[in-house]
Amino acid sequence: MLEAKLVSKADSNHRSTVRLAEGVVIGGNDVVVIGGPCTVESEEQMEQVAGKLSSASIHALRGGVYKPRTSPYSFQGMGLDGLKILAAVRDRYRLPIVTEVMAIAQIEPVAAHADMLQVGSRNMQNFELLKALGMVKKPVLLKRGLSATIEEFVMAAEYIMAHGNPNVVLCERGIRSFDPYTRNVLDLGAVVALRQITHLPVIVDPSHATGKRELIPDLARAAIACGADGLIIECHPIPEQSVSDARQALSLEDMVELVQSLEPVAAAIGRRLDKQVEELAAVA
Repeated sequence: MLEAKLVSKADSNHRSTVRLAEGVVIGGNDVVVIGGPCTVESEEQMEQVAGKLSSASIHALRGGVYKPRTSPYSFQGMGLDGLKILAAVRDRYRLPIVTEVMAIAQIEPVAAHADMLQVGSRNMQNFELLKALGMVKKPVLLKRGLSATIEEFVMAAEYIMAHGNPNVVLCERGIRSFDPYTRNVLDLGAVVALRQITHLPVIVDPSHATGKRELIPDLARAAIACGADGLIIECHPIPEQSVSDARQALSLEDMVELVQSLEPVAAAIGRRLDKQVEELAAVA
């Protein structure tokens, strides 16, 4: 980790925060929850999601419009039309937007509509994309690669910061293993390690880690208990009808119930789950 000059901690108490939107800061005392569907499918769908989640302790809305799919014949996302839907929902419900960017050409339209740009697992070592995101004035959510080591993950964040963008949030989303029962293996040890190695906020994606909705709540609570600064979780008005990742999507009701169950866990470790997050300045 010696080459990670910008990502590594300067001292043991050095912790950065990343401002997602007014009143929403990742990495402070508050646990931040990002929720929403894997894919933006329609304006009606996103209205249902935002309407339900805006009344709960959920701080931001996720939704994919550019989708990296294993099959070239699978739905690839709504693109610019999806971005417009997200922006309209954000304005109506005052929920900041997190969405994925897959290519340099997508950065400009995504940055114009979203509050945080996500780098998916498959693009964690797309170094030209990382360099380009380093020149963007928007926060970046960097997901760990499918089989990336902790050092490779840290150095991917270093690429973004080395090119000028200090507002990086790390996301542990599970790594591949030999066991097919869960989609991936959620590495909570990496969450603890990253908080010791780096000053950057660390959140957890239990949806992609497990691939099964019934496993998500317990692992979400475990993630907060071990020190994660937040969660990003998939939910859908009718999970079984989701055009992608249907098996791991929670219903909107289950999502709200899960968030409520996080409150005592956060309180037990001296943190809180509150939409009225105290605004802090981002620290490089």
